[in-house]
Amino acid sequence: MTAPRAGEPGVAATTAPRAGEPGAIRARLPHLRLPLLACAALAVVAVPVAAWLRGPTSAAGVAAGIALVIVSYLISSFSVAWADAVHPKLIMSVGLITYATKIVILGVAMAAVAATGWPGLPDMGVAIIAAVVVWTGAHLTWALRTPLPTVDRSVDH
Repeated sequence: MTAPRAGEPGVAATTAPRAGEPGAIRARLPHLRLPLLACAALAVVAVPVAAWLRGPTSAAGVAAGIALVIVSYLISSFSVAWADAVHPKLIMSVGLITYATKIVILGVAMAAVAATGWPGLPDMGVAIIAAVVVWTGAHLTWALRTPLPTVDRSVDH
């Protein structure tokens, strides 16, 4: 037996608050909890291991790489949630502008760090790859486990 879903007869439809209402952006961000927890778990394991195996510079690189991925995904999530709360037609343009801006800023910042010859850069690169894989896997897990809202089109309004 399955639980009733929103949109079924006798079940109240759940909708996100509209723009300007309290919680309008927060209601569009439930997918963040699991990826944030997964990246935190990665950091709890990877930073001490990096420090033990390669020293404090490596640990700093790993921490910076994981933090960079988290901040990058949070910026994207909040900007798209904001766009959806304002007007859903803005989602694509805001998402693309955010993505392009982030890539340019990240590219310039990484080039500046690489120019310094910082020895933690390779560890940072590995951590970035690991954090992207962990975030993506956690986000996919959330998406596959979250029930999708349904609409009963047979009911006349």
